[in-house]
Amino acid sequence: MACTHIAHDCIIGNNVIMANLATLGGHVELGDWVFLGGGVLVHQFTKVGAHVFVGGGFRIVQDVPPFILGAGEPLQYSGINQIGLRRRGFDSKSRKLIKEAYKLYFRSKHNRKNAVEKIRTDLEQTDEIKMIVDFIESSDRGII
Repeated sequence: MACTHIAHDCIIGNNVIMANLATLGGHVELGDWVFLGGGVLVHQFTKVGAHVFVGGGFRIVQDVPPFILGAGEPLQYSGINQIGLRRRGFDSKSRKLIKEAYKLYFRSKHNRKNAVEKIRTDLEQTDEIKMIVDFIESSDRGII
């Protein structure tokens, strides 16, 4: 859309939408089907996972794992991208499993390292769950 900016050495996935004034710093990576609302600023070297929706006007300064809604200042987990996932053909079982993984990671009393281990041991290891775990474990900037 109008007045977006993609800086040097960025990697942009397929079917990405950047609304007006969305701006990427250098070396940013956006997964497939990412939607950045108007005025979203993405800090350099940040990664945004596939199927993420970030509301307008927010800053992304840490990595955003796949399949979630991001909102708030500072940016935080606001649930999974339920509508986007449904539109792209993710069945209710897959969406429920993704939601369970993030409930363990963001909402449980476990520290994040232990939460990842629980995701790995307690949940069915579908492609989506493996993608979440791989993304979290490969994060250099930390997770929102």
